[in-house]
Amino acid sequence: MSSAPSPAGEAPVPLLLPLLRNGVAPTPDLDAVRTSRPVARLDVPTEAPPVWLVTGREEVRAVLGDAEQFSNDLSHLTGTGLEALAAQDPGGLGFTDPPEHTRLRRLLAGEFTVRRLQELAPRIEQVVADRLDAMQRLGPPVDLVAEFAVPVPSLVICALFGVPERDRTEFEQRSTERFDVLGSMADSLTAVNASMAYLTELVSRQRAEPGSGMLGNLLREHGDEVSDVELAGLADGVLTGGHETTASMLALGALVLLEDPGLATDVRSGDVPVTSLVEELLRHLSVVQVAFPRFARTAMVLGNQKIDIGDVLLCSLSGANRDTAFGVDPERVDPRRRPATHLAFGHGVHRCLGAELGRMELRTALPALLRRFPGLRLAGTPAELEFRTISLVHGVRSLPVAW
Repeated sequence: MSSAPSPAGEAPVPLLLPLLRNGVAPTPDLDAVRTSRPVARLDVPTEAPPVWLVTGREEVRAVLGDAEQFSNDLSHLTGTGLEALAAQDPGGLGFTDPPEHTRLRRLLAGEFTVRRLQELAPRIEQVVADRLDAMQRLGPPVDLVAEFAVPVPSLVICALFGVPERDRTEFEQRSTERFDVLGSMADSLTAVNASMAYLTELVSRQRAEPGSGMLGNLLREHGDEVSDVELAGLADGVLTGGHETTASMLALGALVLLEDPGLATDVRSGDVPVTSLVEELLRHLSVVQVAFPRFARTAMVLGNQKIDIGDVLLCSLSGANRDTAFGVDPERVDPRRRPATHLAFGHGVHRCLGAELGRMELRTALPALLRRFPGLRLAGTPAELEFRTISLVHGVRSLPVAW
C-alpha cells in the first residue's frame, strides 16, 4: 500500500511508532520525533485522511484542550474509505462531542465526587490487604500481575459498578482483550463492541433489579434520561480508564520500584511522599499511550504544520510526558522534581473522569506492597520480562516476584 506524501519532502513517521516501547520507556525514535517535529505526518494508506502524530507537550495540550476546533466523533471517517471503523463507533464519552458529551458526563460526575470516592476508600484498603494476604499464602514466587495488579482494580471497579462476583472473570477478560491491539484499530473496536455487548446486558439486568453500585444509582436517579446502550457506553468509559490502566500502572510502577531499591526504601520509610511518587510514576510510565483520535473542524497551523479540515490528530501522551517542560532529564524517575501537570489522564473536557479513583488505588497499593514484603525482588532478570509489544495501554504480561 502506498503512503500519502509528506509536506516539504519530510519522511512520514512510521504508523506504529506511538505504540512502540523499549521496556517501560517510549522508543528513542519517538523522543527524536518530538524534538525535531512535535507535529509530524504519520505513514498511512493514501485512501485514509491525513493523520498527524502530536508529541510536543504544548501542542498536545492545545489539541486536547480545544473541543471546538477538534472533534472526537468517528462519523468524520465517513467518506474516507474507513466507513467500517465509523460504523463501529462505540459511543460513550470518548467518542462524543459537546453538548451530548456534556450531558452524559454530568450524569457520571456525581459518582466521582470526593465524598463518593471517600466512601470507597475502605473497600480499596480491604481489597489491597486481601490480595497481599493471598500472595503471602501462595508464597514466592508469585506473578504480581495475576495475583495483585489485575485483581485489585477489578475488585474495586466491580464494587463501584455493583458487578456480581460471578461476573468478575468475564469482566476482566473483556477489559484485557480490548487493549491487546496488534496494530489494528478495527480489531480494537471489535473488542470494544464485545465489551459493550456484555455491559449492555449487565445494565439491562440492573435496570430490572438495581444494585447498590454506580449502575444501580444511575438507573434509580436518571433511568428515564439514559438508555441501556448509553449507560453501557458510560460504564465502558469507566472500565477503560479504571481497570486495565490501573492494573498496568500497578505492575509497571512496582517494577520501577524493584529496579530502584533506594527509591523503594524511601517509599517504605515515608521519606518520599506517596502523592509525589504516584504523580511521577503516572508521568514516567504513561501507560495510556495515545489519546482518542481528534478530527480537525477547521484549517489551522499547529507546530509549524498546516492542518486541514478533516485531518486526524493522534496525540502521544507517552511522548508529551517526556517533554523537557518537565525539567532536567525527563527520562528519569524523580518524585522530587519540580511539579508540572502531566498528561497521563489526558486534558480538557475528555480528561479521565476516574483519575482520582486511580490515584487512590495506586497510593494505597504500592506502599502497602512494599511494606508487606520488605525483601520484595524480581524472581528472574529484567531481560526475561515480556512486555506488550503493540498496545494502546502499555503493560507487562507477567511479573514474577519473590521475597
